[in-house]
Amino acid sequence: MPHFTLQYSDNLDDTIDIAAACEVVRQAAVETGIFPLGGIRVRAIRCKHYAIADGRADYGFLDLLLRIGEGRDFATRREAGEHVFKALSAHLDPVFAKLPLALSFDIQINDAAMSWKRNTIHDALKAKA
Repeated sequence: MPHFTLQYSDNLDDTIDIAAACEVVRQAAVETGIFPLGGIRVRAIRCKHYAIADGRADYGFLDLLLRIGEGRDFATRREAGEHVFKALSAHLDPVFAKLPLALSFDIQINDAAMSWKRNTIHDALKAKA
């Protein structure tokens, strides 16, 4: 962990480079210094079916969810969350200027007893270094 999931309305496909947005989130996560590099994942899910507010077709949304493991204190989580949110929000400033857009970000903490993982990326990073 951390695992970021970016869900977005598909009416943004022509307005936002989603791959670039994922890279902004990944880089911001690295910059926090609190996440193991080999655990960072950013994925985007395009939502074809959605309804927003009064139903206008030009409304868009991006919802970022971060799942992390236990062990980081509140202040550390909050500081990291603010850093990631500010980076993504700044990246999206041109979109906010063009159309009605809702951006949200939440952090969830996974219960270690209910979270299973198998990851050899950490070993690959060590071997590369």
